[in-house]
Amino acid sequence: MDQQVVNMILVGIGETLYMTFFSSFLAYLFGLPMGIILVVTDKDGVKPCQPVQQILGFLINIFRSIPFVILLIMVIPLTRAIVGTTLGPTAVVVPLVIAAAPYIARVVESSLKEVDAGVIEAAKSMGASSWQIVYKVLLPESKPSLFVGGALAVTTVLSYSAMSGFVGGGGLGDIAIRYGYYRYQTNIMLITVAILVIIVQIIQEAGMKMARGGDKRIR
Repeated sequence: MDQQVVNMILVGIGETLYMTFFSSFLAYLFGLPMGIILVVTDKDGVKPCQPVQQILGFLINIFRSIPFVILLIMVIPLTRAIVGTTLGPTAVVVPLVIAAAPYIARVVESSLKEVDAGVIEAAKSMGASSWQIVYKVLLPESKPSLFVGGALAVTTVLSYSAMSGFVGGGGLGDIAIRYGYYRYQTNIMLITVAILVIIVQIIQEAGMKMARGGDKRIR
């Protein structure tokens, strides 16, 4: 493997990490509030509001049901309007955020619903407001589960970013497709796959370590 291929793979790693972590950050800006709203407005939530809960849940389910490759094509006009191009890592961030935010919302919802109802009732009895229950009870108590869910969400975004190679999104997925699929250079494809596996393992281990650190029961 010559230096040119090594440099190409290094650039691909950088592009993949950029797409994965930047998209995950932006997706959490949307997904985290949506997940909180789903829990708070649930029939057993702090502020029950079935219309809001059902409408938001319906919209989330719609976007979650769209395969990412199809979503990539569907949002091309939006991507071009926001970024100015449909090619490259930055352009892929738009569909990645749209695809990941609903998934993150469901992950957050699941984590928050694991909090013991008795803890929430105790906070209510002490006069805590809805915001205080969310900020001081739900989020801290669900921290370990949120970290584990966060690792799963980031690895999901990583897998989406690899698929973006089919539309010129860049990164390791693009290298694997161009060299492994179109040029039959299996060695390069296997190297990119191995690197992706390593990145996934690092993300998962980091998530588990953060979850253990945030779990008050094992301190």
